[in-house]
Amino acid sequence: MFNEIGPVDGVGIEERVAKYTTRSIKKNAKLFGLKLATSMVDLTTLEGKDTPGKVASLCQKALSPHDDPSIPTVAAVCVYPSMVRHARRALGSATPVRIASVATAFPSGQAPLRTRLAEVRAAVGDGADEIDMVINRGAFLAGEFQLVQDEIVAVRETCGPATLKVILEVSELETYDNIRAASFLAMRVLRPNDFIKTSTGKTSLNATLGNNQVMIEAIRDFYLNTGTAIAMKPAGGIRTAKQALQFLVAVKETLGDDWLTNTRYRFGASSLLNDLLRQIEKERTGAYQAPYYFSEAAESY
Repeated sequence: MFNEIGPVDGVGIEERVAKYTTRSIKKNAKLFGLKLATSMVDLTTLEGKDTPGKVASLCQKALSPHDDPSIPTVAAVCVYPSMVRHARRALGSATPVRIASVATAFPSGQAPLRTRLAEVRAAVGDGADEIDMVINRGAFLAGEFQLVQDEIVAVRETCGPATLKVILEVSELETYDNIRAASFLAMRVLRPNDFIKTSTGKTSLNATLGNNQVMIEAIRDFYLNTGTAIAMKPAGGIRTAKQALQFLVAVKETLGDDWLTNTRYRFGASSLLNDLLRQIEKERTGAYQAPYYFSEAAESY
């Protein structure tokens, strides 16, 4: 498999992403980028202390991030399967905000397949529009590629019409070559506009410009070979508007404008939204609001 898809030029990747951090985006282009990034956020709470009230507050912020109507809703709220029904109650049925649920024994993926599929089935039954699954990293690292792919197919079929996001957990794959190989393994059995995703957000290393670049180049190469457009979600560690804009530069320069939409690119984040709103306010008024101006509304989650 590795010979078939080719190795990653790690030095080239690092040189390329270093250039993204030097791009200067100003005024109207910056404001456009900040609002676009806002529309791509999967607003996330994945804590053991999550409650229905906490999820309801998250949903309210997702629907109305700011009192300025020109600022879009976020793309989705992301919660544990047990919280899906509470999110659905809070959002209602006629809403632009989707409900994503982590599943398949998140974050480890270490449970029997029947248990993982039952979790997916329950989340979709309770109203999840999207399922974020984790691959079996142990099987991948042991070279059991067919097993990994078969499990992705089983989850995809259990999802029904729900969008599937396949989490690679890049920190545990350890090398760029492994990340590229796992990306292709997943993409070959995904539907158009299903996602590959960097991380669970529960390990020490999450989304970086480097591993994001490896994955979006894999998406580009797969699209050129097959015509199938796969979406991308970096998750974990993206906390500032400046970082988000750098990731969007990477997408524009590697995949083009067709991927600059929340149907093909998302940010998995819990704290990013507040900084995006703060930077939007700065671009509009010329002055920074105190951080608590935005964070107070988020304290409940």
